[in-house]
Amino acid sequence: MEIRDAQRKIETFCKERMWDEFRPSLVYVHLMEEISEIGEEILFEEGYKKEGAGHERSNPDVAREFAQTFSLLLQLASHFDVDLDDALARELDVMKERFPPERWQR
Repeated sequence: MEIRDAQRKIETFCKERMWDEFRPSLVYVHLMEEISEIGEEILFEEGYKKEGAGHERSNPDVAREFAQTFSLLLQLASHFDVDLDDALARELDVMKERFPPERWQR
């Protein structure tokens, strides 16, 4: 599936539930919440937090957290009429110029 296809699916999903009417600021804050849950999983993975030692994972299924994050990002991109397929292709071209591999392989 291309990003564009995923973006359309999320647009349809949100419109069917009237979620497209939420203010972008609320969607953004929700996105930050989901990103922080990925961060929580990193803290557990790296041993900074330990289950049973005063910490409990809110959702040990990190794949769901990535999917939730991605869907909210798609929702925001749609709000701003950003085609993420095109935007990513353009940004990769810029990054190739700015960060040539021979400078970063040291």
